[in-house]
Amino acid sequence: MDSEISRILNSLEQGDPAAAGELLPLVYEELRRLATSRMRRESHAQTLQPTALVHEAFLRLIGNENVRWDGKSHFFAAAAEAMRRILIEHARRRNALKRGGDRQQFELNESDGIVTLDNADELLDLDAALTKLAVDEPELAKLVELRYFAGLSVEEAAEVMAISPRTVKRHWAYARVWLARAMDAEPDNLP
Repeated sequence: MDSEISRILNSLEQGDPAAAGELLPLVYEELRRLATSRMRRESHAQTLQPTALVHEAFLRLIGNENVRWDGKSHFFAAAAEAMRRILIEHARRRNALKRGGDRQQFELNESDGIVTLDNADELLDLDAALTKLAVDEPELAKLVELRYFAGLSVEEAAEVMAISPRTVKRHWAYARVWLARAMDAEPDNLP
């Protein structure tokens, strides 16, 4: 199946209009799982649904004609980044509507080492800190995207990044502390 996905991604790069139609059925369930995992961590007031997140991310991925796909792992890493961007844009729109009042209380809930940020402000703060981290440590920023925004396990992130699970765990611990400092929070309350 990986070779089939790689073949279709190559066809997509070559401009084959039918390639997107072939790709979606092969990656849809995995993208849906990632989106559902990520949306489970969102506020109950979240209006974006996992299906909408999958479709928006997929459209962004196949709509970018300048992307050169380096196989399935690259595609799913790009999907995690697309989901992050979509969620951040959605949080910004929600915040714009709520300015001044009607703010929700936020709570940080830990689940499988990943934190739920129920407040759009917290999500935006995380995004700003992650953007800063990407300047000096792009691999760590990518790991946070994969773990937090795509909901990948340590093993899944290791496979996508082509590093060992042990290295993922080390990088994950470091990234949590770095983000906590950047967000002025306690490391135990962050991913």
